[in-house]
Amino acid sequence: MTVNLPTPENPMRIGTRGSPLAMAQAYETRARLAAAFEIPQAAFEIVVIKVTGDIIQDRPLKDIGGKGLFTREIEEDLLAGKIDIAVHSMKDMPTIQPGGLLLDTYLPREDPRDAFVAPTLSALDQLAQGAVVGTSSLRRRAQLLHQRPDLQVVEFRGNVQTRLKKLADGKAECTFLAVAGLNRLGMQHVPATPIDDTLMLPAVAQGAIGIERRAGDIDTEAMLAAIHDTPTGQRLAAERAFLLTLDGSCETPIAGLATLDGDTLHLRGEVLRPDGSEALSGERSGPISDGGLMGVDLAQDLLAQAGPGFFDWHTKG
Repeated sequence: MTVNLPTPENPMRIGTRGSPLAMAQAYETRARLAAAFEIPQAAFEIVVIKVTGDIIQDRPLKDIGGKGLFTREIEEDLLAGKIDIAVHSMKDMPTIQPGGLLLDTYLPREDPRDAFVAPTLSALDQLAQGAVVGTSSLRRRAQLLHQRPDLQVVEFRGNVQTRLKKLADGKAECTFLAVAGLNRLGMQHVPATPIDDTLMLPAVAQGAIGIERRAGDIDTEAMLAAIHDTPTGQRLAAERAFLLTLDGSCETPIAGLATLDGDTLHLRGEVLRPDGSEALSGERSGPISDGGLMGVDLAQDLLAQAGPGFFDWHTKG
């Protein structure tokens, strides 16, 4: 098949949020495409799109609409033909795409773990009784309070740099960031300690970059196929099936991680009450091809364990 490649005169337009991390992910996508087809990086144009989630910084995500706040405007521009592809952090992506868009390309996954970030400490158990910790993640908040109900959790919205400034300003004794984000930004100077995923199971799809395209765009489909990482796609198929079956919004604390061992996929999942008072977890192992089915099965098992009262807080907020 002959692919009509972009040129500096007719570039492929890559849509992204404007945060430093989002830009780093767009640059990585551009570099991989340019290398795969041996064309200059000038054949790609980075298009920064303002999204609601980046504009509204003073309220928790669950209060202003959840995950779609980081994707809606980008997807609207993709559907309108203003951009050709959209680059996303997969942990921000809703589990269902708008009609006409496909999300089936993933770059090699970075380290999926969370990092404990503090100027002088390196672990959660080093925090004093009643210490103030900062996070904007409902999942991290619930996991922290489940382990340490004595902690005071304060809202830490914003990009990596904003949250690190809040920490430096003394608004909390520690915060939590994705190891993948710190690695992609080259921020080795940050006092961050990776947290073993047995202690804090990460967000579904954390550390993965997804690339969205219009259905029927044959040239773009062929180009993206050249940079797609199959193992990452296999892991995310299980994780996102788990998330979809439970609740794909930002209103439920959900964690999940799939790993591969030869032809076997191992999936662990967790769902918590937002106040950390209860956490349910489970795991599945089986053939990689059954990853999606395992995700659904594990989610249904946790829902059965939770019972009818587990999600009562949904109707009280």
